[in-house]
Amino acid sequence: MKHALIFAAGLGERMRPLTDHTPKPLLKVAGKPLIVWHLEKLAAAGVHYVVINTSHLAEQFPDTLGDGSRWGLRIRYAFEGPTPLETGGGMLNALPLLGSEPFFVVSGDVWCDADFTLLPAEPRGLAHLLMTDNPVHHPHGDFRLDAQSRLHDDGEPRLTYSGIGVFRREFLDGWPEAVGDAAGADVKPPCFKLRPLLEVAIERGKVDGSHHSGTWTDVGTPERLAQLETTLSG
Repeated sequence: MKHALIFAAGLGERMRPLTDHTPKPLLKVAGKPLIVWHLEKLAAAGVHYVVINTSHLAEQFPDTLGDGSRWGLRIRYAFEGPTPLETGGGMLNALPLLGSEPFFVVSGDVWCDADFTLLPAEPRGLAHLLMTDNPVHHPHGDFRLDAQSRLHDDGEPRLTYSGIGVFRREFLDGWPEAVGDAAGADVKPPCFKLRPLLEVAIERGKVDGSHHSGTWTDVGTPERLAQLETTLSG
């Protein structure tokens, strides 16, 4: 895979006051911004082009990351305006920059020690999600992973979507029907979550997954950021 999309447009409201002056993906842990950990792993996995969607304090991303050349990458920024477009709208907005082949998707506010080279370059269906054990703050998980690596939206045990995966462009086909009359779907550019599209694709048997049993953190609060700092510095 040559392309990747990093979601970095969130407002980081639960991370305040840390995010009052710094976007969450640019907060540092173990000496470097969260997003830089992803850039390094993507470069090691053979990615050449990275699209970063931005909104909150957007100017800080090019100021900090530049054009990506220090990692052997080419970075392009997809500015969403002052209001983030959510994950689905953000992917749709960035799609013209992502080429024709499947692409990595990475949430800029997670930390994970997974080896990105183990993710499939060509998903069997429309997407392949990296799943993790359920964290304390999300005990019920998201989806069930069966023995054939298919994901299901029913049954137990359930795992949590890590925010890391591989998607085909076609995943977004028919997004208006999947989203329905959800607030924001009828504005320009549209604003909608990825979850309804995942549910439709999973129901059709078009989404695979794999279980990562290593370290993963949703860095959603200052406390989790501090815990991750302790873990990585120890």
